[in-house]
Amino acid sequence: MSKLQFNLKKWYQFLALGFGSGLSPKAPGTFGTLVAVPLVALLLWAGNAYLLAFVLIGSVLGVYVCGQTARDVGEHDHGAIVWDEIIGYGITLLWAPLHWQTLLIGFVLFRLFDIVKPWPISVLDKSVHGGLGIMLDDVAAGIAALVALQLLIPYLPLN
Repeated sequence: MSKLQFNLKKWYQFLALGFGSGLSPKAPGTFGTLVAVPLVALLLWAGNAYLLAFVLIGSVLGVYVCGQTARDVGEHDHGAIVWDEIIGYGITLLWAPLHWQTLLIGFVLFRLFDIVKPWPISVLDKSVHGGLGIMLDDVAAGIAALVALQLLIPYLPLN
């Protein structure tokens, strides 16, 4: 699908496309996740409750914005739709200390789980459709990356 079918003037497409980052011609999911890094860092700095609220509200909102954008362009989970990556990265960093190492390792872990899609993420990706399906596999990837990051944190020199 062509970028011309997207309309960043529509608020829900602006969010679904990660503030425009999803329109990157290469690796839109990675660029969408990169956009999430300063946002998630700011929310962590403000307090974990703010990140948790963002993730919860953003997940529910994401079902609508991703689903509506997919309907607009006539393609389920178009690569340019990256709001799910933003929320998935936010999930990854829940309860993590704000440090460049956790931001970086969380980024790598989330992208790994999102790209490889091990079971059960792959099942969710293939069997759930619409806005919920677009969001759900990235939420699951975020949870897997969260668990992996939390297991690694005690071994990181976070000073």
